Amino acid sequence: MEKKLSFKQYIYIGSMLFGLFFGAGNLIFPVNMGQSAGSNIFLANLGFLVTGIGLPFLGIIAIGLSQSEGVLDLASKVGRNYAFIFTFLIYLVIGPFFALPRLATTSFEIGIAPFVSNDHLGIGLALFSVLFFVITWLFSRKPSKILDYVGKFLNPIFLILLGGLLFLGFLHPLGAIETAPVQPAYQTATFLKGFTEGYNTLDALASLAFGIIIVTTIRSMGVTKPNQIAKGTIKSGAISIVLMGIIYTLLSYLGAMSLGKFAISENGGIALAQIANHYLGTVGSILLAAIVILACLKTSIGLVTAFSETFVKLFPKFSYRFFIVLASVLPCLFANVGLTKIIEISLPVLMFIYPLAMTLILLAILSPLFKDRKPVYQATTALTAIAAIFDALAASPPAISTNPIVVSILKFVSHYLPFFTIGMGWVLPAFVGFLIGGMYALIKERKLAE
Repeated sequence: MEKKLSFKQYIYIGSMLFGLFFGAGNLIFPVNMGQSAGSNIFLANLGFLVTGIGLPFLGIIAIGLSQSEGVLDLASKVGRNYAFIFTFLIYLVIGPFFALPRLATTSFEIGIAPFVSNDHLGIGLALFSVLFFVITWLFSRKPSKILDYVGKFLNPIFLILLGGLLFLGFLHPLGAIETAPVQPAYQTATFLKGFTEGYNTLDALASLAFGIIIVTTIRSMGVTKPNQIAKGTIKSGAISIVLMGIIYTLLSYLGAMSLGKFAISENGGIALAQIANHYLGTVGSILLAAIVILACLKTSIGLVTAFSETFVKLFPKFSYRFFIVLASVLPCLFANVGLTKIIEISLPVLMFIYPLAMTLILLAILSPLFKDRKPVYQATTALTAIAAIFDALAASPPAISTNPIVVSILKFVSHYLPFFTIGMGWVLPAFVGFLIGGMYALIKERKLAE
């Protein structure tokens, strides 16, 4: 008889998945958005939840329904070469180039920097980065133990600590939300601004990347049938997503209320530090340090594990142990450029790769409608990629975005491409690609049948 997961096991896997998802960006971006949106926080948060939890859940569903092993397997529906390049890019973004360094830098800036003098911040970040990634490397050596490390141990401790801070924030609010000032970016198209802010969490990408960990964990519990693995993936995913949605909402409202006491901060990390210090003084700073370091550490373990397990498939000549060293050393070096700089550099890359991830997820879910026809995947992806390049250029640092040639291109595109000005220029091209791919596939099949 085929084994099925128990309710307790679903809770453990859901806890593990939440723990893997909820890292640096998940803490700092909702707070920062709350400060920027002010009294418009309801609509902004709603938009944020669509990309912050809706898309990751769709990603988990896509992995489950398609019965894929992970992003490499799923992206192969477009083509083998594309799957290799896309997987490579995704794991570099959520791995050593952006997400992993951001985890260490966020931990330091929020948890450690308040206790270090300005003269020693540079050496402090360097030493902390080394310690952070040594611990990550140690925990990542045994991927089969990730459920115990994250789901049963690190995540419950994190939730208890964060819950304490949120309880204080809502028991004694710093200000009224209805009178909180609204920044210009959130005065119009508030929902859509929140929607694009959700990109920053990286969770839609992470849902594809963590697919390999979920499938491996469920199999280690004795479940082998693809349909049962799919069911387990989706059910445990639902548990983690609901929990994330609740915490995102509380954090964003906490950010909006903080405007009653503090000016808007450069990033959500600074805002969180101010809030914790206000309520509990030095004890609050220590509590926040524990919350942030735990949040970032558990996600770091998951990312290094997922990166290494996938790169072994991409480059089988190298071992898993080689890749966990690589995925620990590189972000340790990159972490030292600073949190604000990492966010600035990563934004154009995210604006390029996120639409490709979203269309892949949606195509995998809608595949029964077009019977997994490859031309549909290929045409949709091709037109999405073209539009995503323009979105990336628009989100680039001033050195690129203010270049006269780039300015001319973006002016032309913004005039003719719907939704481009709100970072959603890929939507119409993706839809057109879907129609073209579907029609081409049908015409080709009819010709073959004649």
